Amino acid sequence: MILEYIIITIYTISILLIFMYSLAQLNLLINYLGAKKNKEVSDTFNFENADEIPLVTIQLPVYNEFYVMERLLENIAKIEYPREKLEIQVLDDSTDESIQITAKLIAELEKTGLDIKHIRRENREGFKAGALKEGLKVAKGEFIAIFDADFLPQTDWLKKTIPYFKDAAIGVVQTRWGHINRNYSTLTRIQAFMLDAHFTLEQTGRNSKGHFINFNGTAGVWRKECILDAGNWQGDTLTEDIDLSYRAQLKNWKFKYLENVETPAELPVVISAARSQQFRWNKGGAENFQKMIKGIIKNKNISAKTKIHGLLHLLNSSMFTCIFLVAVLSIPMLYIKNEYAHLKSYFLMMSFFVVSSIIFFICYWFMYKNIYGSGIKNFFKYIGAFFTFFSVAMGFSLHNTIAVLEGHFGKKSEFIRTPKFNITGLKGNWKNNKYIKKKPSVHVIIEGLLALYFVFGMYSAFIVGNEGGDFGLFPFHFMLFIGFGYVFFKSIFSKA
Repeated sequence: MILEYIIITIYTISILLIFMYSLAQLNLLINYLGAKKNKEVSDTFNFENADEIPLVTIQLPVYNEFYVMERLLENIAKIEYPREKLEIQVLDDSTDESIQITAKLIAELEKTGLDIKHIRRENREGFKAGALKEGLKVAKGEFIAIFDADFLPQTDWLKKTIPYFKDAAIGVVQTRWGHINRNYSTLTRIQAFMLDAHFTLEQTGRNSKGHFINFNGTAGVWRKECILDAGNWQGDTLTEDIDLSYRAQLKNWKFKYLENVETPAELPVVISAARSQQFRWNKGGAENFQKMIKGIIKNKNISAKTKIHGLLHLLNSSMFTCIFLVAVLSIPMLYIKNEYAHLKSYFLMMSFFVVSSIIFFICYWFMYKNIYGSGIKNFFKYIGAFFTFFSVAMGFSLHNTIAVLEGHFGKKSEFIRTPKFNITGLKGNWKNNKYIKKKPSVHVIIEGLLALYFVFGMYSAFIVGNEGGDFGLFPFHFMLFIGFGYVFFKSIFSKA
C-alpha cells in the first residue's frame, strides 16, 4: 500500500497545482474582460511635430536565414518613418551562404538612402542576446525596435508604437503576434491557438493590472536607457527576452502592451522546428524562474498579487511537468480506485478538479471569439479546436517536461534557433529546407510507447472493477493517445 499512497500523493499535488494555475488564468480572464471596457488614455508623442519624432534603431538579429532574408529586408525597407531618424542594424551571426545574399541586399538598400548596417561578429557568444548587446553599443536610436527574421511589421508600425514612449516611465512597448500561415496545417493551427491565448488573455490580463509581462523577443520596442539600466542583454538563459523584461520591471520600468497592433509572423510548419522552439521557451522559462525568484519575492515595491502572477508566469512551462505526471499516473490511479473501496470519498472529492479543464475551456473561448467571432457555428468550431489543442499539448508534455527539468536543475545548452521557411497562407513547400533537423530525438520513441500506454488505459476502462468497467478517465486517455500518437507519427514520418 506504500507505493499506492506515493502515487496518490504525487497525483494529488499535481492536480492541485494545475487547479491553482487555472484559477490564475481565470483571474487573467476577468482582468482581460475589464480591460476591454476601458478607453485608452495614454499620453503620446505628436508626430505632426517633427521635433517630437525620436531617433529609432531597428535591430534584426539573424542567423542562417537563407529563405527569408530578402522578404525581411524588403518589408523593413517599407517602414514609414523619417529617413534621417531611422537606423537599421542587421545583426548577422550567420555561417552559411546567406551572408553574401544579405550583404548584397543591404548594399542595394544603402543606395536608396536608407541608413542600414551589416554587423557581423567573430563568434556567437551569448547567441541572440550577445548579438543584440553588440548592436546596442553602436546604436544611434533612443528607442530600439526588434524583429526576428520571420516577422513582417506593417508600414506604419513605428507610428503606432513609438508615440507611447512620451511617458518617460515606459521602457517597452510590445505588440501582438499575428500568423501569416495560421491555416497551413493542424500543427500551425495548434500553435496559433496557444499563442493567441498568450497574446490576448495573458498579456492584456497582466498588463491591465500592472502585473509583470514580458517582451516577446520580437515585435516590440525598448527604450535604450531601460535596457542599460536593467543590466543589458544577458545570455545565461535561453529566453533572454523574459530575463531582461523582469529585470527591467523589478527596477520599476513600465511595459505597454498593444493588443490592437498586430505584427504578422510565420509559424513553424514542421514538428522538429516546433519541438526546438518549445524546448527553448519552456527551458528558458524554468531558467528564469530560478534566476528571478529571490528578486521577485524580496522586492518591496511590488504588490503580493503581482508577485504571485509573476511567479506563476515564470512557472507556466512547469505546468507541463504536472500534466505529464497526472497523465502517466492516471492509469495506476484507475486501478487503485477500483481496488480500494475505502478510498471512494477521496476519488469523489478529486472529481471536483475537473473544473480546471472547464476553466481553461471558458478562458480560451473568450480568446477564440475575440479573433474569429461568436455564434453557434464558431462555438462548435472552437470545441474541435480546443480539444485538438489540448490533446496535442499533452502530447508535447514529455518533451516539455525534459526541457523544464533541465532548466530548473541548471543544465546548460545551446540556443537552437527555429528554422524559417518563407511560407504564407496555405502554399509553400518545406521538404528541401536545409535547416530541418533530419534525425528524430530518442525521446520520440518514448512518446510512441506512451501512445500505446494510453491505449492500455482505454482498454483498462473495460476491465477494472466488478461493475462492468470504469469509463471516467476514458476521454482523458483517448486524448492522450491522440496527442502522443500525433507527436510520434509526425516526428517519425515527417522526418522533422
